[in-house]
Amino acid sequence: MSNYDRVVVTGLGVLSSIGNNVNDFWNALIKGESGADYIKGFDASNFKTKFACQIKGFDPLQFIDKKDVRKMDPYVQIAIAAADEAMNDAGFVSGTNYDSDRFGVIFGSGIGGFISFQEEMINYAQHNRNSRFSPFFIPKILCDIGAGYISIRYNLRGPNFAVASACASANNSIVEALYHLRLNKADIMLCGGSEMAVCEGLLGGFGSMKALSEHNGDPKTASRPYDKDRDGFVMGEAAGILILERLDHAIARNAHIYAEVAGGAASADAYHITAPHPEGLGAKKVMSACLQDADMSPGDIDYINTHGTSTPLGDLAEVKAVCAVFGDNIKDINISSTKSMTGHCLGAAGGIEAIAAIKSINENIVPPTINHFTDDPVFSPDLNFTFNKAHHRTVRAALSNNFGFGGHNACVIFKEYTP
Repeated sequence: MSNYDRVVVTGLGVLSSIGNNVNDFWNALIKGESGADYIKGFDASNFKTKFACQIKGFDPLQFIDKKDVRKMDPYVQIAIAAADEAMNDAGFVSGTNYDSDRFGVIFGSGIGGFISFQEEMINYAQHNRNSRFSPFFIPKILCDIGAGYISIRYNLRGPNFAVASACASANNSIVEALYHLRLNKADIMLCGGSEMAVCEGLLGGFGSMKALSEHNGDPKTASRPYDKDRDGFVMGEAAGILILERLDHAIARNAHIYAEVAGGAASADAYHITAPHPEGLGAKKVMSACLQDADMSPGDIDYINTHGTSTPLGDLAEVKAVCAVFGDNIKDINISSTKSMTGHCLGAAGGIEAIAAIKSINENIVPPTINHFTDDPVFSPDLNFTFNKAHHRTVRAALSNNFGFGGHNACVIFKEYTP
């Protein structure tokens, strides 16, 4: 493979419940800190679930003019903040040292501007159903508008679109960005996802599906991937953004390279709108395809950042798939679910979890799966879930999984960059 074909990561940006920049986010992960707490912003006392992993201390006015803030849903506001960090990190702070026509944006969100939609509908109902809607209502709720705003902010005129595949959205955006760069449709791509959707409508909706944890006594211990007493996921808020670049382009400008994007793949369960295939067939297919795309074998992977949402069925199906794909190699691989700390950030999950995988390669540390209290006998004792404490080890390559309602599966492999 020539440098022309290879794709690398040159910039990272994060907002999350455990840190509003990459360093704080990573340090919280390796310390095993939970971002869960009782919900702020509205009264959740009548809901079965009363907690979430919400972003803390974010002021959009630090990034966006006051007149523009009211035009944007919160999911766009946090996307812009994370994009600023990623662009600065990649050395594009001036906004002039790149070819705008060769710089694209593929950005994901599972829900989009749901908070704005809810607010507008409540306003409509409470004011005798008059016809006074905000002129910004429609653009605020669109899933593609984050990609649009980012392109306008930085004058990025390359390929530009949104990915909406529920909780696989950000991972799918990374895969699509990888493909565009390999096909020479751009030199640089900004990708990832954002979600800011902790509100009454979604808390009630997910709750009615019995998808959410109801461990209200201690929110910080509620997200329990692979624990016998896991009872659902914890809603999270986040934005996670990566700058991907063709290797020859990155070398030419002497960019700092975090890791190489070795491969990516997507698949469908074609089974059920919300439940995973019980044998994890779609997950098995996407991991196998990703390894093939990366020209790697199961023994090349040191760490798997699983989808691991803390749901009874989802965790089991994914582990069955992992065991099927990796076979005897599984005993040498660390597995962890960082959702035990960040909650499930829906369409942003793949963005922040890709960054966790990349940092594990840079730092040779695997972040833990926290909140493990009771072994579940359905899981083999040969599996290393990295329970409760980070593990220092050599990480040459890390695989990141995300799966979404509708049966959407996306997988990305990052590996240590070598010239």
